[in-house]
Amino acid sequence: MGAGAPTLAGAPSTENPWLRALVVVFLLYVFLIAVNGLGSGFRALGEGVLDSFFAATENPFIALMVGILGTSLVQSSSVTTAMIVGLVAAPLDPLPLANAVPMIMGANIGTTVTNTLASLAHITREGEFRRAFAVATVHDFFNYLAVVVLLPVELFTGVLQRSAVALTSLLSGLSGADYESPIKGAIQAGGAPIELMVQALLPTEFTEALAHIFVSAVLIFVTLFGIVSVMRTSMRARMEVLVSKALARNALVGVVVGIIATVMVQSSSITTSLMVPLAGAGVLTLRQAFPVTLGANIGTTVTALLAALAVTGVNAAAGLTIALVHLLFNLSGTLLIYPIEPIRRIPLFCARKMADVAVRSKRWAILYVFVLFYGIPAAFAVLNQMLG
Repeated sequence: MGAGAPTLAGAPSTENPWLRALVVVFLLYVFLIAVNGLGSGFRALGEGVLDSFFAATENPFIALMVGILGTSLVQSSSVTTAMIVGLVAAPLDPLPLANAVPMIMGANIGTTVTNTLASLAHITREGEFRRAFAVATVHDFFNYLAVVVLLPVELFTGVLQRSAVALTSLLSGLSGADYESPIKGAIQAGGAPIELMVQALLPTEFTEALAHIFVSAVLIFVTLFGIVSVMRTSMRARMEVLVSKALARNALVGVVVGIIATVMVQSSSITTSLMVPLAGAGVLTLRQAFPVTLGANIGTTVTALLAALAVTGVNAAAGLTIALVHLLFNLSGTLLIYPIEPIRRIPLFCARKMADVAVRSKRWAILYVFVLFYGIPAAFAVLNQMLG
């Protein structure tokens, strides 16, 4: 065996690319089963159980904060968006699409916490830290700016939701009908043993439903991180080559590279976090990193689209619709902000200024992460609870 991590005696080596592919396919299959199971669990809870949560998310700003805080805690927008797809597609008492749209936007902001935290590893070396922190936080400022621009537009016009509904009708072939996933039967068959096990172990329908939700949520989390881990092992070197080639090209190539790299590893956090040490070392400038970051934003929407394949039942089309909202939001943000020079300068300027502040006072850097990703969303949630 080469210099890779040791394996247990008798365990298959993940150095074999075919074995690695089979592992990824298996994890993806379990992930789809879990997304479908999440909807089934919420259906089994019955009407009224989630009323308080759904009522809270009727306020778009609270829904936005829920998306930010939830994603910041698990450090993966893929996990959050997959769960949102499951909630929206729940056959009974689903999360309304209008409530889910700001949550998707919040998930986009929350996912940037990972590369911002990664930049703190350079905190003891001033020059490195300034470059790394700027490249990390430009993702934060871009996503916040996209929300500031697009959330009011969506609230007044519903353009993202309406466009996604139209696309869903086009893709499913029948407006308002069930979206028939090509692997629906296999997913339902795979989820049946979990349902039977839960029913056999627990005494009431309510506890069965809670257990089903818990097991599904854990499986979503574990399988996504498993996929990311396996893909990172095999794709990291290729990603570095892709990013390096993008540096010598124009911005459009950088966006495409960001999309490809993120789809390959199923995690925008890996793509953006990879750029942080490159920036710290002076290999990558802020302007070069920015389009790759935008591409990673678009590429990460594939996970929600995959999750939409798993959902079944009367609200299955809604699951595909919210996944398409995620895609349209990131595409719209990129097209509205990046091509216009004065607007494009805003996240770049903010990232540089924030990096200067962070270098002068390391405490401000740590406070920035805590307040932006955890403090503000938690404060909104508490305030809403008090006022409610």
